[in-house]
Amino acid sequence: MSYPNKFRFSIDRGGTFTDIYAEIPREPWFMTMKLLSEDPARYDDASAEGIRRIIEKVTGKNIPADNIDPSQIQWIRMGTTVATNALLERKGVRTVLLITKGFGDLLKIGYQNRPDIFDLSIKTLDLLYEEVIEVDERVRIIREDEEITSHVVEGITGEKVEILRPLDEDALYRALYSVYKRGINSVSVVLMHAYTFPRHEKIIGRIAKDIGFKQISLSHEVMPNVKIVQRGDTTTVDAYLTPHITRYIESFRSKFIDGLRDCKVFFMQSYGGLVDASGFRGSNALLSGPAGGVVGYAATAYEYCRQPVIGFDMGGTSTDVSRYAGEYELTQEMEISGVRIQTPQLHIKTVAAGGGSKLLYQDGRFIVGPESTGADPGPVCYRKGGELSITDANLALGRINPEFFPKIFGPNGDQPLDHEGTIDAFSILCERINRDAKKRGGKEMSPYDVAYGFIEVANETMARAIREISIMRGYDIEEHALACFGGASGQHACSLAKSLGIKRVFIHRFAGILSAYGLGLADVVKEKQIPCSFVYHPSMDHKIEDIFKRLREEAILELTKEGFYREQISINQYLSLRYRGTATQIMVKKTNNRDYEEVFRDIHMREYGFVLDNRDILLDAVRIRAVASPGRVRAKKIEKTEGPPEPIAKKMVYFKEGWIDTPFYLLERLRGGDVINGPSVIIQDTSTIVVEPKCKAFITPYGDIDISIGERGRVDISEELDPVRLSVFNNLFMSIAEQMGRTLQRTAISTNIKERLDFSCAVFDRDGNIVANAPHIPVHLGSMAEAVKGQIKLLSGDIKSGDVLLTNAPYVGGTHLPDITVITPVFQGGVPVFFVASRGHHADIGGISPGSIPPFSTSIEEEGLCIESLKIVEEGHFKEEELKRLLSLSGCRNIKDSISDIKAQIAANKKGVELILSMIEHYGLDVVHAYMKHIQDNAEETVLELLRSILDRRKDMAGEDFLDDGSSIRVRININEKDME
Repeated sequence: MSYPNKFRFSIDRGGTFTDIYAEIPREPWFMTMKLLSEDPARYDDASAEGIRRIIEKVTGKNIPADNIDPSQIQWIRMGTTVATNALLERKGVRTVLLITKGFGDLLKIGYQNRPDIFDLSIKTLDLLYEEVIEVDERVRIIREDEEITSHVVEGITGEKVEILRPLDEDALYRALYSVYKRGINSVSVVLMHAYTFPRHEKIIGRIAKDIGFKQISLSHEVMPNVKIVQRGDTTTVDAYLTPHITRYIESFRSKFIDGLRDCKVFFMQSYGGLVDASGFRGSNALLSGPAGGVVGYAATAYEYCRQPVIGFDMGGTSTDVSRYAGEYELTQEMEISGVRIQTPQLHIKTVAAGGGSKLLYQDGRFIVGPESTGADPGPVCYRKGGELSITDANLALGRINPEFFPKIFGPNGDQPLDHEGTIDAFSILCERINRDAKKRGGKEMSPYDVAYGFIEVANETMARAIREISIMRGYDIEEHALACFGGASGQHACSLAKSLGIKRVFIHRFAGILSAYGLGLADVVKEKQIPCSFVYHPSMDHKIEDIFKRLREEAILELTKEGFYREQISINQYLSLRYRGTATQIMVKKTNNRDYEEVFRDIHMREYGFVLDNRDILLDAVRIRAVASPGRVRAKKIEKTEGPPEPIAKKMVYFKEGWIDTPFYLLERLRGGDVINGPSVIIQDTSTIVVEPKCKAFITPYGDIDISIGERGRVDISEELDPVRLSVFNNLFMSIAEQMGRTLQRTAISTNIKERLDFSCAVFDRDGNIVANAPHIPVHLGSMAEAVKGQIKLLSGDIKSGDVLLTNAPYVGGTHLPDITVITPVFQGGVPVFFVASRGHHADIGGISPGSIPPFSTSIEEEGLCIESLKIVEEGHFKEEELKRLLSLSGCRNIKDSISDIKAQIAANKKGVELILSMIEHYGLDVVHAYMKHIQDNAEETVLELLRSILDRRKDMAGEDFLDDGSSIRVRININEKDME
């Protein structure tokens, strides 16, 4: 193996720390470093300072901070959260939005989504643009059956476009010049249908350039796609952030002689590919930081394990989870800080649970996050007056040992982690928990039981995120390995894998800085796409090949200009396809032996659970991904073992089984082939790995850790109330409702359910009382229990295994008729022990007009189909013909789609039944029923406590609001003290 004769730097500049992996031109051929990202007293730029220190240490020469010689550097690769932080903190540049006249407030209105539907104090985020110019122009798309006039041109997509109003260039110039004179230098241009007719945007771009604007983002260049809101948000993000990124890059370059003119500098983009610094744009920078970690585990864990891998990146404030199975999983849409981004990006799910997540005891339950203690003051153990966090729990349990951590804590940064203070804090919390336990009838706990309980709750919170990117998308989680990286992941890896049924954990030797290491394994990538708009059929492939050829030539030309040879470049080709009448696009990759339509249907079946026969498939875009490798960092093998590994110490560590005398090992002293039996703890430079009992760690030839996980088995716990188990079961039941909801969203066809998310899912006990619901629609959830109870009463024992019930009657727990409720019993031992239900808003269920509650209806039948009770599935048989007959009699205008959505509800319920039966198998029916009742009792007590607190402040509450015509609506609420006793 040959090593480089120059330095190669891979740098992950995070919000708190900057991690560096460097290949160096002498033994041991690599070096790592971790610096605070912001330390103005010592340096201006952490990335440049890390490079300076490493070169200085290797060469022995004194290197000035502002005059680094780059002649010994081959390349620098960076991933950064600079763009993300600027967006979150609204610290981009002053921007003006230019949008078609009449749509000035479109991006402000967006889709009217509420991120948290139960939040009563809604805070709107600041807009990215400072001013809006409504552009006097308008075009429209001509329908296929319309006559073509002289003002019609053909767009890029092949659609016919009528120019209703040409662009008023003089008026635009005056408006833009006025804004420019007020100091705004960045322009976002978003015109209706510009994805297919970009002429007006190009004219605006030329005018803005002539005036002197520094940043001009045109939507047809940033993201040539339909959906103007997302295209507009993406373009505005690009205009808002790109100058900020450019300033950062210029500042970084200024630390080097000649500004790194002759040195290759690359940045990681959101879709997992590098780009030359000159092409790094705001719209592709928001996942620049975490993308390096995905590339890192894809090129290491997947290559070693040869099976699908779940990436688990646990940091200080949050945890990122992702999936890799031979290809990067990309998504076209993302929302961050209230802004909708429509660009190709890695599919990464973030959950607010990290090492710094706060630990709270509230309403008889253990709660982890979402608030974080941050880096300052940080956890209690940092000695800065912080609050209890996950890090404190691991320290209390002996999983983190102060003896093996640097003394960098306390006010002066010279003290060890505070073990004693952490135990004292848990003892105080424990006293409060035990006082509450006496009142609620629960058992007493020790401070260590409390700490371990919080670890269990945190693990379940993170497990929910992993289920979302695997099980909820149709993948078998047990077929995956778990790749752990980030500073805190190794402490939770084994227990998290056990709870998910994963049998293998892979931890790279540089897991603590894998996002930096992954940059050294990344390729340069060019994404190119052209929008289209026509019905796809395999016979059109020759026409599409002409488009592919043009895109390939563009990408190859750009890469060869950057110094790559043609043989270094590989190209993947994709079509963006969807069914007519749906909005969900699927990127389908070209394969050698199958056509796009066949692959599309297979993916649709796996992701959404159905295919639509006799439904047109529409082509929305032709896309390529051109990949060129500029060289990769090389893994270095370690020596093989010559004897059993020797621990450096033995310490008491708390596990589920209690305190166990546990050996501690230094990873740097372990050799290839070493086997470490659990329980044990392995210390890395930047993280700690806990190998739990019944698990076994194997050290690979490259110094990585491959852990086999013991069998999960059935969990034997008491039915007695335990606040930890209460929190865990609360999470489990909620997770079931969430997975039902995700299944319904995936398998539904209508816009109402799939995109507007007008549906709800919940779990009910054997009597129809609600146990848990996902955060769906309040008006649904408030009445669904009555719908379940209504069916139990109506059928009075005539519910059998394999039955599925359907109702929408308002007098049996329904709301308006379009809200159809589907109910499925969960049988165990021949009797229903639970019910699951889903309610979805159907666009049309007949009646004298589509929708709901026609103003001139005189009977409920005129509003549409009204079903008091129907066994839509009877002992496993779907009664489709009867459903068709009923919908037809009611006058339903789209029977196929209505039936498809009802099938989606049945599928969602089926997922709920499977998950409840799995939980019963794992814990036993008696325990599951006991904690179901504990959850209901806890909810009742929590509401009563809330009412008591209100009663302490005021005896009654009154409010008044007004209708549009000025009519007053008054309400008064009185709390009856006797009913609360």
